[in-house]
Amino acid sequence: MAKDTEKLIRQLSLISYLMAERRPVTAQEIRRDVEGYSAMNEDAFARRFYADRSELEALRIYLSVEKPVDGLVEQETYSLAPENFHLPPIEFTDQELAALHTALHLLDGEFAYAEPLRLALQQISWGRPSPLSAPEQHTVALGITGSAGGHELSQRLAKIETAIFRRKTIVFDYYTMERGEVGTRRVDPYQLLFQAHQFYLVGYAHERKAIRVFRLSRIRGKVGYATKAEHDFQRPAEFDPRAYAGRIDWQFGDPVGTAEVWIGRRIAWQIERHFGRYGEVRPGGADGDLIFVTPYANARQLIAWVLGLGEHARIIGPPELADELRERVDLLVERHAGDPQLAPAASGPGGADDSGPAGVADAGNGHHPEGAIRPERFARLVTLASILIEAGRAGDTVNARELEQRLKVSEQELREDISVLNLVNFGAGTYVLYAELGPDGTIEVEPEPYGDSFARPARLLPVEAKALIAAIDLIGEHIPEGSLASVREKVVGALGEDPVHEGLQVAAPGGDDAEIAAVVSSAIAQRRLLSFEYYKENEDEFSTRTVEPYALINGREGWYVATFDPSREDVRHFRLDRFKSAAVTEESFEPRADVDPAADVDGWPRTGEVPASRRARVWISPERARWAREERTVTAELADGAVIVERGFASLRYLVRDVLKEAGDAVVLEPEDARSAVSEAAETVRAAATALTAR
Repeated sequence: MAKDTEKLIRQLSLISYLMAERRPVTAQEIRRDVEGYSAMNEDAFARRFYADRSELEALRIYLSVEKPVDGLVEQETYSLAPENFHLPPIEFTDQELAALHTALHLLDGEFAYAEPLRLALQQISWGRPSPLSAPEQHTVALGITGSAGGHELSQRLAKIETAIFRRKTIVFDYYTMERGEVGTRRVDPYQLLFQAHQFYLVGYAHERKAIRVFRLSRIRGKVGYATKAEHDFQRPAEFDPRAYAGRIDWQFGDPVGTAEVWIGRRIAWQIERHFGRYGEVRPGGADGDLIFVTPYANARQLIAWVLGLGEHARIIGPPELADELRERVDLLVERHAGDPQLAPAASGPGGADDSGPAGVADAGNGHHPEGAIRPERFARLVTLASILIEAGRAGDTVNARELEQRLKVSEQELREDISVLNLVNFGAGTYVLYAELGPDGTIEVEPEPYGDSFARPARLLPVEAKALIAAIDLIGEHIPEGSLASVREKVVGALGEDPVHEGLQVAAPGGDDAEIAAVVSSAIAQRRLLSFEYYKENEDEFSTRTVEPYALINGREGWYVATFDPSREDVRHFRLDRFKSAAVTEESFEPRADVDPAADVDGWPRTGEVPASRRARVWISPERARWAREERTVTAELADGAVIVERGFASLRYLVRDVLKEAGDAVVLEPEDARSAVSEAAETVRAAATALTAR
């Protein structure tokens, strides 16, 4: 029998024995009665028992130790309080269970933590109809699913997840985008962060002697352990993972200053609602104008954001930042004047630079049907034991094929797990259960009368708790069937701590649309028409719409509602962060059979490319070429390091806005009308800045 299997039987038997005895027991009693210890000599038992206790504590299963007055170790006694193993009952409403099922249905197979999520749902829904077998809902679709993104990235994620759990220092080669170089990094991994459809590692970088953030798709090759020690580090108590999820692009890195940005009244409501948390909002002098004050670490990223807002925003301080914005606008105008001046094509084959990060092309849309994180086998065995004991006590047989699907295991894995559980005992030949998989594919179970230890839901192990909370945070308040926020509150209350501190955090999306989402969700659930005032960013105008809302869909730029617009007689998608206001009307509607709200979810929500009627060729400067290679398909490499990419666009204003956001590092080569439109927009921005300065 493999050592890992022996260890699992020993640890599960130890739990069973302590729970059955219901009294403090000595180490000698444990050595005599618990499966796996009796054949060991005293030294071997002391080592194994200490190691088993440490591993159980890492799984948040704490044994109570009572020390004698004289301090003799051999007279210590051990017990396991029920609350240290069992999960307190959680009372979920039917709507909350429906919301949980919807979350699993949406994420199953595409969420890096899908397998531990299944086990978590099995435990928390104990005694209620399982969310795993509820009918599917179709009011939410996900373009961004929290997938690792390809086999290589999945392996890295799994290794880092284990390293965080085991407190192991890791070593890897990393491609630094700012310098375009690959170098070896030695890192104590503190936290995984999922933000803007990418996984990041937050950890202490030994080379820099500081905490740094690493994007997993920029890690080259395999991730390895730096030492063979059981543990290499302890995460500092003062480390706060929330500080890294509450930042926006221009705040990544060490702060270099604080910017003041003038915001025009036309979009002031939008900036205050969606970006106010990244700084401070003050009155801007004229009626309705605002001053947005925000710390920044990356000047270019902040300037790019401001330019994307067109004539409605301008940097007014500090002076050096305002000067840089003007210089970049001048560069935009200059580079779009006259005929494009390009370097000759690079010699050799075109395509992506080999120095770029491996596997990035696969990472772009975050949509791959493989799970990255497999739960600890301990967790799977505890869940399987509870399922089998429950069936045995009810006198039911279990369908093996259905159980394999339910737990996402193979037939061989299920057979091996049943064999392990058949050896878990309370001591003195009293076993937890006996199960047998018959030739007809059914499992017959005989539970022992002392099997109470596993006849109640066990505490969520760390990876299960992380999976559950991460799934809730990824979807947020966007499920019309019920509230995931209330589910989260109940789960955290039962656990006694928020798993976000245990190694995985999902950052909130860019647009803070919780209130609008609640209104939209209500309209979807009630099948009532939705009326709203909408800001059409590409046209810079407001419109009022009344539509039939069908589903909420997330994508690379935020959350959308999929609707049928009677005034257009067609399906339309509206971004929630552009709703200035929304209301549920009294008028109901019958869902149209020919409307599939999730029909486009594999397209633009995942790729970020809108349905295109035209194509543009765009030059990217040598300074930004590395980022272009990572995010887009390069059609030409130039001798000076610049690249040319091709992209689709449905409207000129859409393309112009994205080129402005590149802050002078992108130039439209063709078509000519798009090139002229960018030039005119840059001139407008420059004139608006001049007028603002003259006030």
